[in-house]
Amino acid sequence: MDIMKAATFAVIHFSIAFTITYILTKDALAGGLVALIEPSCNTVAYLIHEKLWRKYRKSPG
Repeated sequence: MDIMKAATFAVIHFSIAFTITYILTKDALAGGLVALIEPSCNTVAYLIHEKLWRKYRKSPG
């Protein structure tokens, strides 16, 4: 994956997570925590999903 594409997507993801949390809570600390935690968890979930998907696609049937 292109490093610039990944970096710009990360910035967008963090920004959306922060903005939505801040709008809902009016708390910048909560926004910052969610902006760090949610994308990190989502990244790990995506990597697991990709690994399982590749395994599924290789299975016969």
